[in-house]
Formats: sequence, C-alpha cells, structure tokens
Amino acid sequence: MSDTGITVSKKDNFSEWYVEVVQKSCLADYAPIKGCIIFREQSYAIWEKIQELFNKKIKSSGHKNVYFPMFIPESFLKKEAEHFEGFVPEVAWVTQGGETILEEKLAIRPTSETIIYSTFAKWIRSWRDLPIKINQWCNVVRWETKATKPFLRTREFLWQEGHTAHKTSEEAKKEVFDILDEYKDIMEKFLAIPVLVGIKTDNEKFAGALYTTTLEALMPDGKALQMGTSHNLGQNFAKVFNIEYVGEDKKNHKVWQTSWGISTRLIGALIMVHGDDRGLVVPPQVASVQVVIVPITYKKGDSSAIIEKSKEILENLEKNNISAVLDDRKEYTPGWKFHEWELKGIPIRIEIGPRDLKQNQITLARRDTYQKTNAKIEDTVQATKSLLDEIQENLYVTAKERLLEKITKVDDYEAFKDTLKTKGGFLKAAWCGKSSCEEKIKAETGATIRLKPFMKESSTDKCILCNEESEEIVYFARSY
Repeated sequence: MSDTGITVSKKDNFSEWYVEVVQKSCLADYAPIKGCIIFREQSYAIWEKIQELFNKKIKSSGHKNVYFPMFIPESFLKKEAEHFEGFVPEVAWVTQGGETILEEKLAIRPTSETIIYSTFAKWIRSWRDLPIKINQWCNVVRWETKATKPFLRTREFLWQEGHTAHKTSEEAKKEVFDILDEYKDIMEKFLAIPVLVGIKTDNEKFAGALYTTTLEALMPDGKALQMGTSHNLGQNFAKVFNIEYVGEDKKNHKVWQTSWGISTRLIGALIMVHGDDRGLVVPPQVASVQVVIVPITYKKGDSSAIIEKSKEILENLEKNNISAVLDDRKEYTPGWKFHEWELKGIPIRIEIGPRDLKQNQITLARRDTYQKTNAKIEDTVQATKSLLDEIQENLYVTAKERLLEKITKVDDYEAFKDTLKTKGGFLKAAWCGKSSCEEKIKAETGATIRLKPFMKESSTDKCILCNEESEEIVYFARSY
C-alpha cells in the first residue's frame, strides 16, 4: 500500500478505499492476532467522545456504570438454551489457567446477559430494589469466521451494554424506547448519520428477547449497517435465572428486563458515510481536534510574527471551548500539512500567511466541501463556531439525501432482485409475515428484513415472494 495518501476512489473500489482510509488516517492498525485490530489515537478519541455523550445521557436518567468479569462459566450460558444456541458458534473458550486444566470451561464474554442476570437474582429481593439500571463499557469477543473488516466485523470489539430490571412490563417497554431515542440522537445529531428505526423480525431478533428494536443506517455501497439495538427481554431471563421480588402485595413476582448496546462499528459507519477520496471526514461534534492552524511561512524571511499570531489564535479558540492544534512544524511544507490534516478529516483548517497578517485576516478551509472563506482575526472564534455548525449540518443533510435516494418501493420479486443488484439500498416491499418467505429471500438474494417500521404502512400489495396477502411493508437490504 502506498504511503502517499488515498490511491483508490471511493466510488470505484469502496472496500479497498475503506481499508486505505482506516490505515492512512491512522485510525487503526492490524493486530498480530488474526481478526483483531489496534485502535489508534484518533479512533479511540472518537470512541471516548461517544462514551462521554452517552454517559451524560444515561446518568441523567439514573443509570450507573459497572464492570463485570469477562469470563462466563459454561453452565451460565447453558441455563438459557435459546441464548446459548444463538452464540455458541462464536464463543471463544478458556480451558486452562496456567498449568491447571479448568473443571468448567469459561467463555470469553460474547455478551453479558447470563453473568449479570445470575447476579441480579442475588441483588433483587423486594420491590424496593427496583428498578436496577446498569451499564458497562467493555470489550467483547465473538470468534467470527467470516471475512473481518476493521471496526465493522472483528473478533474483539468495544461496546457498551446496558441491562435493566423493572417491576412492570410497561416500565421495561418505556426503557427500550427511551434508549432507542437516545441512540438516535447520538447517531443523527453528533455522528451526522441518519438512521431508520423499527423492530426486527423473530428471525433477526436477539436470542432470548421478546422483541428487538433497531437503528439501521445505509452505507454508500448500498449495504445496511445495524448501528444499535435495544431489546425487550420480557421475563425470559428472569424465569431462567429466577430473578424475582416480593411486591407491595406481599407476593412473588418475576422482573421485566431490557438490554441494549452500541459498539465501535459506529466508527466504521462514520468513515464510510462521510469519508471521501482525500480521506476521513470527521463531524465536528465528535472530532477530538476541530481546528488545525497552519502558519504559511517561508524559509526566507521572518516568520516569527505569523507564529506568534497563530499562537494567539490557538489560545483564543481553546478559551472558547474549540478544540484546536497549531501545526508549526518546520520540517514540513504547508502543502504537505494540508494533505495530512485533510487525510485525518479535521473539520476546519485555518491558514495565516504574510498577506493574511498584513490584512488582519485568516483563511478558513472547510474539510467537507473544500470551500475557503476569510474572516477578520478578531472574528475568528465566531466565524469558526458558525462554520463548525454549518459543517455538522451539511454532513447530516447530505447523508440524509443519499439515504432517501436509496429507498426504493418494489412490487414484485423480479423488480426486487433487479433493484438489489443494480441500485442496492433499502427495498420497501410487502411481506406476508411467514419466516419461510423471509428465509428464502435471504438464501436467494442475501437480503434480510432489516426492520419493520413502528408506524405500519398500509398496503394492498401481495407478499413480494409468495404473492399471498401481506401483513405489512418492511425494509429489506443486504448488510454488513
């Protein structure tokens, strides 16, 4: 791979483009363990920003962060047969510790329902103990056998998983949808990625859940990406792990539960949705560096005044809560610096050279459109703030337009297959509700039902496959 920037077009070779952006913008590197990656500084900074935003949301609604062990006894998984069956192909096992062969195999956390809910059974005794609303930020291991891709599909990844227990089904349902709304806000307002929300089919729901709600985004190659899920677990796990409480009526009751999660695949979505042929484009709201200041200096002549003015601008931006860096490295030309910071996706570049200094102005270059504008030096803060807001809005609006362009209503199976092949994206189609039709479409086309919209769309169409009466309109797509 060349070291000189992005060498392939996003349009011409999306997969290779993605890998180049990940590596050359220093987001990640491949680990010596197959299927794993090293999160580099910038990608981890984006993840920290997501953590900061989501922690603020859930802590304000009474959730607490905890940490549970990553090792889960096999017997715990086997207690919940449906859940265990759903994960067993991907589980990595520990069978020996030091020189000792373990009496019981330990799973390396594929998800934490079983270990957390066995603990809930100890913690919960009375209605006074409820609700329990906890969350943990941790790593997860799922031994993928498919082709892996940085951030999107790796054997180890980072996520948050929330787990709650409630007295009533109504409380659990509210929790599911409250979290769904918070996720949507993170994705659209901060990551600038529009999503569709709805419910998964029984075939696609989380193993052991009553139902799964989902947020689905569309990538530029026409494939869907599941951005996050919020599950209503009902009393399924409560029955398996005997999680019950004595109510105010002095009777024993099983709790109602939820779980929900987002992962570092959000970073992959950000790369794919906003990146271009020059590299990464980071939305200002999640950028660890929002502005880079590049002094335009020359070897001949005195550059000290430009450097000093650049430092003043940096200090002023930081005082006003704008994250900025000054690139005053002498060993690189301004053009080289422009290229590097564009590759890394920094939202705004501020240039100041001899002419700018003379005219008491700066030049602001925006990463999303490459447009340049000038502002008086004393107006730097306000001009920068306004431009950051414009960039954030433009990234979302542009992505929303692309999403809407790739939603197609299809009325028959031949049109379905043709659209999937030539255009991709979300295909709105009538479905009879039978899993046999769902499974056959998946086997023949690779497309799955990504969601059933919450607001059911009335339809007089027949099922896209069997031509029988349809239950509803659903959204199909191929996916990551």
